[in-house]
Amino acid sequence: MRASLLTASAALAAALAACGPAPAQPQAGAPVESRPANAPEQKPAFAGQTRAPGLNSNTVGQYTTLASGLSHPWGMAFLPTGDILLTERAGRLRIFGKDGKLSPAVEGVPAVFAQGQGGLLGVALDPAYARNGLVYWAYAEADGGVNGTAVARGKLITGPAPKLENVQVLWRQAPKMDSALHFGGRLVFARDGKLFITTGERSILEGRVQAQHLDATLGKVIRINADGSIPKDNPFVGKAGAKPEIWSLGHRNLQAAALDPSGRLWTVEHGARGGDELNHPEAGKNYGWAAITYGEEYSGKPIGDGLTAKDGMEQPVYYWDPVIAPSGMAFYESDLFPALKHSLLIGSLREKHVDRLVLKDGKVVGEERLFTDIGGRVRDVAVGPDGAIYVLTDEEDGKLIKVTPKG
Repeated sequence: MRASLLTASAALAAALAACGPAPAQPQAGAPVESRPANAPEQKPAFAGQTRAPGLNSNTVGQYTTLASGLSHPWGMAFLPTGDILLTERAGRLRIFGKDGKLSPAVEGVPAVFAQGQGGLLGVALDPAYARNGLVYWAYAEADGGVNGTAVARGKLITGPAPKLENVQVLWRQAPKMDSALHFGGRLVFARDGKLFITTGERSILEGRVQAQHLDATLGKVIRINADGSIPKDNPFVGKAGAKPEIWSLGHRNLQAAALDPSGRLWTVEHGARGGDELNHPEAGKNYGWAAITYGEEYSGKPIGDGLTAKDGMEQPVYYWDPVIAPSGMAFYESDLFPALKHSLLIGSLREKHVDRLVLKDGKVVGEERLFTDIGGRVRDVAVGPDGAIYVLTDEEDGKLIKVTPKG
């Protein structure tokens, strides 16, 4: 397998430089992507797998900045009180109150490895939060000269000096590695109360190959019980040499996770130079990285053997080449934006917009680029109880923005 061993700085620079300027929004019908593909010789496995027909809902957003001065905010969760729980990559957990005020840092968060792409990442509420007050978060954790993704939980005590009590680390990625890239870090609870965790393969050759190994949790979707124990019906329970918490394998850097209205899990992950993917990971299935993938190395060379398909490996539902660097996603089922109802909304770090996909029978049938003037790298997208779309911008002066219909 031919693979580059990228330093953190080189990888980040290459990812930002891999694509040209974003194209203008096209007329409805023409694909929204008009730039040449990085790997034009690669062909999709089925119609609509990439460059779906463009849509134009004529949606215009009114932006209200609720909070600013956030240091690379990463994830959010809505509390039953109407407050919003926010993570900052540097290691701070904050609460944006319905009174419009931002809390001091919540005390009790364990030390994070806040370098490169590492730090405090995704956050989720226990399904029984109203009763138990439990909050879950993913973070990069240092261990001597190596580090990895971890997930912890604690009881949130709100008030003028918010804090976490009875903090427990529930899960740790293995093996840990010396890298500041590709931590994954999204959390989502399934309807049955199981917790899905997304991970990355650390963007170094040693980790990349382990995305295909069942004795490692790099490049995987993980499924655990809310208390950190392993569900008995996980696909690799009882398989010799396999980590029992693995749900699916063969992922690169899973940056978002959400449940569709039927309760199915969907994810997006970053490709290299091309090859961002949308998937709905199913139990025990292999999604290919790095044996198959679309796109190419940042150097322009093929990834591995340059294959895009292989027996026993799943095709992405959709892929982008060039990349949009997707991060954060939500299914929109509210009435505030009627033209967006039943759409999937995905944040774009690279192109600084919200990507709208319309799905039919499990395939993408249309794409639209929304809120292209929002003014920052979109790290997370969420739908509030009020039907508004909430966006976190990944900047040193990061913002929490509420988007409502304009006019």
